[in-house]
Amino acid sequence: MWDDEAGAADDHSFFSGADDDEEDEPQSGRNDRRGRAGKGGKGGTGGKKRRSGVACLVVLVVLGGGIAGGGWFGYRYYQSNFGPPPDFAGQGSGEVQIEVPQGASGIQIGNILKRAGVVKSVDAFTTAVANNPKGGTIQAGVYVLHKEMSASSAVTMMLDPKSQNVLIIAEGLRDTQIYQMIDAKLGLDKGATAKVAKEQVDSLGLPEWADDGPAISDPLEGFLFPSRYSVGKDSKPVDLLKQMVKRANAEYTRDDLVNQAKKVGMTPHEVVTIASLVQAEAKEDHEFGKVSRVIYNRLDEYMPLGFDSTINYAKGRSTLNTSKADTRDPSPYNTYNHKGLPPGPIGNPGHQAVDAALHPTKGDWLFFVTVKPGDTRFTKSQAEHDKNVEEFNRYQREHGG
Repeated sequence: MWDDEAGAADDHSFFSGADDDEEDEPQSGRNDRRGRAGKGGKGGTGGKKRRSGVACLVVLVVLGGGIAGGGWFGYRYYQSNFGPPPDFAGQGSGEVQIEVPQGASGIQIGNILKRAGVVKSVDAFTTAVANNPKGGTIQAGVYVLHKEMSASSAVTMMLDPKSQNVLIIAEGLRDTQIYQMIDAKLGLDKGATAKVAKEQVDSLGLPEWADDGPAISDPLEGFLFPSRYSVGKDSKPVDLLKQMVKRANAEYTRDDLVNQAKKVGMTPHEVVTIASLVQAEAKEDHEFGKVSRVIYNRLDEYMPLGFDSTINYAKGRSTLNTSKADTRDPSPYNTYNHKGLPPGPIGNPGHQAVDAALHPTKGDWLFFVTVKPGDTRFTKSQAEHDKNVEEFNRYQREHGG
């Protein structure tokens, strides 16, 4: 049997170690050499065949190792260039809270989720965002998610209002309104959050410059940043207030508020106050910068701002109609009687209003009035402004304002 196998193997030059051409060429003494080997039984030829077989085995092992190594690196290359990105499977477990900053890109959000242990890779998250029809609508805010979720599950959960117990703070809301919303969301007695805010204000993380203004208004006014906030099952008022202040700090830091305020001749606290006025007075996007310019121009001219919004703040109301009696109110927030800025913010401005306060539109306007929805008129002329106010009053009478 061994000779038969050896003979069969000898039929191919790879196993014999001989060249095919060399096999066909007549050579003197060649048959004799074979004969002598044959006389030795299995000794001569068998030994040579075994050596060839061992060599073959070594070659195969080496080649096999090379193929295996090449296959591994090829697999890695394919995965990194053509295969799906690393991803967890399923809905995950546990609970983790993450915060998406204003203006964050998909890659930035993916990094935040990866660092928090929510998704396995940034690529998996951005791919899931691209594959979800609503993926581009993920908003800034605080989210409650699970650890080690598949990226698609994370995107779905972030977009599903039912999976997120959300509290949405709109731009311009006053602290008193936000306190009431937190009370209602957490099922607390009326006034509970306001009490916490007053008693724990020093532990909420306000920036050092937050107390630059007179201590007349709520010190948190202007620092409960408008956004969406996830409410956990064990959330308390202090938790939500800290989140909002933390978000305000992040936004004001991103705006470089301390340094940028110097460029417009204001303190950071005054810029936030101006932003709150802009937020209250501007109605359309293109008006924010113009309203800001009117404020700066009036301050430069040492004119009273004359804003109804500041009187409304002092009286805790919201109305378009301001009476002559209102303009005689002694409150320091009455900008008809008192020149300069009010003591502090009159609400919580959003990013657009803060940006307008730092970068007012160029212009010489001193007056503006929204005659009717979509029709806000800016002018430098007192006479022209008076005519615009007359039109506003007429529109209000005709439409029951």
